Amino acid sequence: MPLGAKDGPRVIRRLGPAVELTLAAQRFSTRQSVLALTAWLAAAAVPSLLLASGTTKLDRQAGWTTDRLLASPFATQAAVADRAYVYAISNTVVAQYDRRTGRLVAQGSAADAKHLNSGFLYEGRIYAAHSNYPAEPHESDIRVFDPATGSLSLFHRFEDPPGSLVWCIRKGGNWWCCFAQYGPANDRTVLIEYADGGFERELRRFTFPSEVVADWDGMSGSGGIWDGDILLVSHHHFPVLYRLAVPETGNELVLDAAHFCPFPGQGFAADPLTGGLVGIDRFNRRLVFAVPESAASSGRLAE
Repeated sequence: MPLGAKDGPRVIRRLGPAVELTLAAQRFSTRQSVLALTAWLAAAAVPSLLLASGTTKLDRQAGWTTDRLLASPFATQAAVADRAYVYAISNTVVAQYDRRTGRLVAQGSAADAKHLNSGFLYEGRIYAAHSNYPAEPHESDIRVFDPATGSLSLFHRFEDPPGSLVWCIRKGGNWWCCFAQYGPANDRTVLIEYADGGFERELRRFTFPSEVVADWDGMSGSGGIWDGDILLVSHHHFPVLYRLAVPETGNELVLDAAHFCPFPGQGFAADPLTGGLVGIDRFNRRLVFAVPESAASSGRLAE
């Protein structure tokens, strides 16, 4: 399915930056936040106007470099990979590609899909964070894409979530879910560990380091994965991965280092075939396969 209205307003012709911005602004009602326009600019047809400029203010160590690129119109929110396939995630679609040939194999969507985010491969299926962003009050749930059937279905809905769910991953048998806030409230972005493999009981809740929040450029941490006992967290639109440790005491994650990555933010995942990463270049609608430049990864990516 080509990108349609649910993936954001489309500019049919290149009309010049000023006109495109004007048309884009007219597509959002005054009741919607400016963040809605910002999100569209990042995901739609104005790749170089605003969000592609600038970069992290943190010093970056060696990280990952591009190994391969694969074009996909669905590469606007996240990427996931298994050994045979790679998956591009847009606002409303999970698209499955043969990673060897680049052929589109299957795609799944749902009538009520609004804003899919990062995906996580677990037991052969893709678990994708989903929210009603930028609408309020916040609604968040997890959708699951089954490659065997091509279906996208509801896995779990959160009651009264503390933000927009942007990534959900597993460690030690438990789900860890990141709920984002944006703008002046982005310091209220939280990572929650749920107990007993379900979502009924919150075990721990963590905020993000102030230097990371300040580097988010008013946005939040769009993707996250485990690298051993360390978290790798992506930016919304800068090519940086934050290496964060879970503290022994306290409830604020600890910044260990910042690393270069070849994809400008958004959802990413471990690549089980190469031991590297897979992300997206949303501005150019491409999946990005990345391999380590040096010892940036512990070699234990994914659960």
